[in-house]
Amino acid sequence: MLRELSIRNLAVIESVTVRFHDGFLVLTGETGAGKSILIDALSLIVGGRGSSDMVRYGCDKAEIEAMFELPQGHPVWKTLSSFGIDASPEEALIVRRELSSQGKSVSRINGHIVNMTMLREAGEYLVNIHGQHEHQSLFKTEKHIDWLDLYAGERVTKLLERYKFTYRNFEQVRQQQKELEDSSRQNIQLLDLYRFQIEEIAAAKLIPGEDESLQEEKQKLMHAVKRRDSAAEAYAWMSSSKGLDAFSRSISRLEDIRDYDPAVLGPLLEQLQSAFYQLEDASFQIRDYRDGVESDPERLAYIDDRIDLINSLKRKYGETIPDILAYLDNIQSEADKIENRDEHLEKLRREQQHLYSEALLIGKSLSDMRRAAADRLASAIEAELRQLQMERTTFRVELRQHQEGESYRLLANGIDEAVFLIAPNPGEPLKPISKIASGGEMSRIMLALKTIFASIDQVPTLVFDEVDTGVSGRAAQAIAEKMSRLSNQCQVFSITHLPQVACMADHHYEIRKAVIAERTSTNVAELELGTRIEELARMLGGVEVTEKTRHHAQEMLDLAYRQKGA
Repeated sequence: MLRELSIRNLAVIESVTVRFHDGFLVLTGETGAGKSILIDALSLIVGGRGSSDMVRYGCDKAEIEAMFELPQGHPVWKTLSSFGIDASPEEALIVRRELSSQGKSVSRINGHIVNMTMLREAGEYLVNIHGQHEHQSLFKTEKHIDWLDLYAGERVTKLLERYKFTYRNFEQVRQQQKELEDSSRQNIQLLDLYRFQIEEIAAAKLIPGEDESLQEEKQKLMHAVKRRDSAAEAYAWMSSSKGLDAFSRSISRLEDIRDYDPAVLGPLLEQLQSAFYQLEDASFQIRDYRDGVESDPERLAYIDDRIDLINSLKRKYGETIPDILAYLDNIQSEADKIENRDEHLEKLRREQQHLYSEALLIGKSLSDMRRAAADRLASAIEAELRQLQMERTTFRVELRQHQEGESYRLLANGIDEAVFLIAPNPGEPLKPISKIASGGEMSRIMLALKTIFASIDQVPTLVFDEVDTGVSGRAAQAIAEKMSRLSNQCQVFSITHLPQVACMADHHYEIRKAVIAERTSTNVAELELGTRIEELARMLGGVEVTEKTRHHAQEMLDLAYRQKGA
């Protein structure tokens, strides 16, 4: 459940913190008071689009923070764990979103920074916002199959995953086949190019790491004379009378007097003798290095030519030798496809037919499950609509398939298209919902769907933003009663202008707008009984609140309490 919402510097809201309860909650207020800003704040918390325009004028950033309390088995905990966020059901879940005046956004869940994709994925399990614009989702036929599959449950979900995997492979093979069939003339030209490139790269006989070793050898050959002369001079110095010979004489002199002071001279002579042997060995190594240095102009010229060739191939085919060799493997494979086009086409046709048969088999199984679920969903929606003053409405979920002879057209979600059909009045034919339902009917159909899916998608908080627009009288009362009953399963918010809806709420919040020091500011307050009667009276009577409207408001509240207590 949403327990607390804090908003700072969002549009006309300077600073608001509101605590919420379980059950059915309504938010009311004058037009323009800022009710939509609360919806915007919740939308931002669950990953909605934000912009710098939403930041209060003159402020650096807007801040929204929501606190949720969720049960142990709620799916959001598993989602957060997959993000690497350590969250415990024993503690509150804190979601925070900041929008800067430069348009940048920062989101955190329990203090961990998350990107927008992660925020949306977690948000799907936290809050479901339904506004008037969401009626449009019912108009989109392609969305109907998603509603049906969600209702059908886990068996369809798992089977659909199998189908989608097979379908992706089928589409990939079909695309490969199409590309191979459509590029005959171009392939002839490509084959000539590939053959030239293959011959050019293969003739070079490249070895990974060769360019680096050639550069190293080039450096040695370019400085061969300097290397030899310097080594010769170093050897000459060491072997001269000023070098090892002088060192040897020093040792001899100390040996002559060692017996007079063995405690000091003994260890010192050992050090000098060891150093002498090491220097002598180093001297021999320098001599051998000098003798081994050779200048080889022919080898140097070969290395220059080889490096130039490798650099030329790098400019054409890749930044490194492994890149060039990978490119060679690729064009050899492509050339093979072109040269053996008919064989590859036949292989792709067989593979495509196999994948089509496999996808069709899964698709037919999906279709059978969907038909059973479609009948159940239609019956459930009709039952909900009867409670929403649409007693004589007929609702159907029609599954359509596209066939050419015995072949079915495979779609991304199976072989079916789902269409919601409705006949609001007896004697009328069933027609697509987008062609026949009025705004008030769409509100009730959507509310019926939300009621059905509340126990399926496990979203703890539902928000209805003026979904009662376009209805009045008994229909409005029916919507209020439905949302009240729905609040037994989850926390339900409703932003409304209808007193029939407001009086059924367990908790009533008023949104007020005020001008303080030439700045507009919005505040939210939970109403006690007396102020609640005043707000209901305002909703009933408009600008002027009279004793008669107050009395009517009291009667509506009393009746609502009796209905909820029954």
